[in-house]
Parts: sequence; structure tokens; C-alpha cells
Amino acid sequence: MLSTIPIDLKNIAEEDIDKEILRAGIIAELDAINLYEQMANLAKNEDIRKILLDIAKEEKTHVGEFQALLLRFDPQQKDELEAGAEEVEEELSK
Repeated sequence: MLSTIPIDLKNIAEEDIDKEILRAGIIAELDAINLYEQMANLAKNEDIRKILLDIAKEEKTHVGEFQALLLRFDPQQKDELEAGAEEVEEELSK
């Protein structure tokens, strides 16, 4: 699990810092989703399982928030995300 930002922000160009912070936020949220869903799958108590899955769902919303901001600050990221979605559609339509 992550407990620190996985990059050294001192080595990032000033114009890229906000994008890297948003990416670190996405990484942290994805890590939390994985943890909560894995624990939910192990939980024997249904109430605990239900709460863990609810928290994981909230973390997915946080990913969406960070991603929406990132796409505002990084047009290339937006373009490549759209290109990736198009490639998936092309492959699946074969």
C-alpha cells in the first residue's frame, strides 16, 4: 500500500506538478479500492463486507474526481484516454 507520494515532486517541472499530484491521488484511490474490495471478499461478516464495498464505491468516485481534473489540465491525457476507448471498441467489434 502507498503511504507516500510515489514520485519526488522536487524533480518535477513546475508546470507538471499539479498533474503529478492528481495522478498520485488516482494511484492512492485505486490502491484503496483494491484493498477494500479484497478485504470485503475475505470478510465473514456480511455487515463488514457491505460497508467495505460501500467505501470502495466512494473511492471510485474519488478516482473520477481526480481524473476529471486531470483531463482539464492535461489535454494529451484526454486524447489518449479517448483513443484507448476507441481501440477497445474496434477490437471488440471484430
